[in-house]
Amino acid sequence: MARPLTDIEAGKAHLLDLIEHMIRERGGAGVNLSELAAEAGMSPANIYRFFASKEALYEAVAERWFAPKIAIMEEVTADDGPIEKRLFDFFARRFVLMRDNYLAEPDLFKRYLELGDEHQETVRGYVDLGDHYLAILVAQAMEEGYFQGLTIDQAVSLINLMLLPFISPWQMIELMHSVTEEKLKVIILTMLKGLEAANAAEEERPRLALVG
Repeated sequence: MARPLTDIEAGKAHLLDLIEHMIRERGGAGVNLSELAAEAGMSPANIYRFFASKEALYEAVAERWFAPKIAIMEEVTADDGPIEKRLFDFFARRFVLMRDNYLAEPDLFKRYLELGDEHQETVRGYVDLGDHYLAILVAQAMEEGYFQGLTIDQAVSLINLMLLPFISPWQMIELMHSVTEEKLKVIILTMLKGLEAANAAEEERPRLALVG
């Protein structure tokens, strides 16, 4: 059973609901604590009980936005199933979540993305966290013989580049009719085999030169 929210937690949740309403109506640019206080019917001084600054407010907005994605990554990395399936789930489940959110309310989704573009330092922390969880999976894949000859950071960078349309919300929107779970599965399997084959080819080149 989930623990009951404290008054502060419940108040924050209510204020974040109001922020979402404001973003839906007018976008997130320029939303400040005074406007939020007016929307909530409370004094500006009282709003500081919940958010110490405008930066803290936007951090809370980002935390709510990324929370479902973090939950997915934590669950997938904690699983002990086949690494091929977990790599697929790691990207597919977040992609489906983004796609469904976009299709449900396209304008709201884009306004959140625009807000994220304005607060890239806050978003960067969550991107780095995603790379951290991906690195865990890459390390486990390496134990099974994948990504030979690459460092973990190199493999993470390559994977992110190859799967950018499934990771970047803006690219997902642009390629909405092309990116699918079925294609993602093919890309994941090809990526695993291809990167391994590429490294194997590099290892064979000196040997072939000697034979010649």
